[in-house]
Amino acid sequence: MIVSPAIPLPHPDDYPGTDVVIYDGACQFCSRQTERLARWDRRNRLSFISLHDPQVATRYPDLSQDQLLEAMYVVDQRERRHMGAAAFRYLASQIPRLWILLPLLHIPFSLCCWQWLYRQVAKRRYRWNKNVSCEDDHCSIHFR
Repeated sequence: MIVSPAIPLPHPDDYPGTDVVIYDGACQFCSRQTERLARWDRRNRLSFISLHDPQVATRYPDLSQDQLLEAMYVVDQRERRHMGAAAFRYLASQIPRLWILLPLLHIPFSLCCWQWLYRQVAKRRYRWNKNVSCEDDHCSIHFR
């Protein structure tokens, strides 16, 4: 079940030349955070696409469905891939409202700790969904 965003998210087709955030559109928690990022992106540097969109496999054949289910990805304008906490760190550098977090996110040798923390949240994200039933098997990996 794909969660419809409360606000329309900029799509890469409509906003070429932006960094693309690939998120789990079937996850209510993820969708809410993505909507928040879109609201905070006053400079229109980001576009968003759900990992469940068929265009993702065409645009980014190097990213498997399993990889995309494990973490958010950001594909920047240079086509570099940022995943998980590294993606969040990259987004923090692009969105002024998040700049306050940059010193903390860039403590030397801390990225492995941030990645671990990100994985813990990502593994539990479907448990935090409210009023969403998981009708297909893609959610089952999060309840093991």
